[in-house]
Amino acid sequence: MKPLSQFMFSIFVIIVSFLAFMILSMGLAIPLFGLDSMLSIPTIGDLNDPESIRILKYFQVVQSIGIFIVPPFILGWLYHGKIIEYLCLNKSVNFVSVLLVLVISFAASPFINFIGEMNANMHFPGWLSGVEDWMKNAEEQAAELTEAFLKVETTGGLLFNIFMIAFLPAIGEELLFRGVIQRIFINWTKKIHWGIWISAILFSALHLQFYGFVPRMFLGVLFGYLLVWSGSIWLPIIAHFINNGVAVVAMYLIDKDLLSPEIEEIGTKADSYYVAGISLILIVVFMIMIKRQNSEDTQEIRYLK
Repeated sequence: MKPLSQFMFSIFVIIVSFLAFMILSMGLAIPLFGLDSMLSIPTIGDLNDPESIRILKYFQVVQSIGIFIVPPFILGWLYHGKIIEYLCLNKSVNFVSVLLVLVISFAASPFINFIGEMNANMHFPGWLSGVEDWMKNAEEQAAELTEAFLKVETTGGLLFNIFMIAFLPAIGEELLFRGVIQRIFINWTKKIHWGIWISAILFSALHLQFYGFVPRMFLGVLFGYLLVWSGSIWLPIIAHFINNGVAVVAMYLIDKDLLSPEIEEIGTKADSYYVAGISLILIVVFMIMIKRQNSEDTQEIRYLK
């Protein structure tokens, strides 16, 4: 199949997988939560009800598996035959590269927060005010749901949130967007950089959060280069997991008054240009170090085979 056909067929497989998992999950949910709870799903918007949160988390996990984790394995088998090789799961990463990714994850925080703050202050033209109002409303609802998910009292609840918000997205979103979509667009455009940026744009757009679009796209670009320069999907998976996992743990500690909320504001204040600039320089330096760390194996050539 040509790249355009692969892309369209990938969307079809994702939709079919999602619908299949949703139907299966509805059947499994009845013995898990009871028939009465399932019949009240259309009005399950009460985020103060623990049972509603449990059901919403259940469907969030199912959605992650159905949309992001299963389709890449199906597509890898259909497009290449050797799934592990196609998804770049067959190459391990060295300790130095993992350590550099860990450093980048923390060093990038001020710059990510800075561009996130700029993105949040963007405004549409007056004739698009209706669209802007709709987007703001959607953002607020998403923020309320995320806050309800993150508000847990026990260590078990924290561990489940790490599994749901950090582990599953790190595995699934990287397999789909970097393992499949990025490869398709690199083959389509014949340019590595175009493939990375287009897949990063789609990665951010899928989240349907305009006021977080730019920082999420930037992260997608970083993850894309980590795959191409290392030849291994494990490096962007680790980076994605650290990014999401740190946020989950930080929110838990803030809620327990064990961490200052000001840590989330690093890079967002009016005088944060210097901090954000230093953060960006560190990102570039450490990314170049990762590329050099893996360059002797000519990973870019191996990845494109």
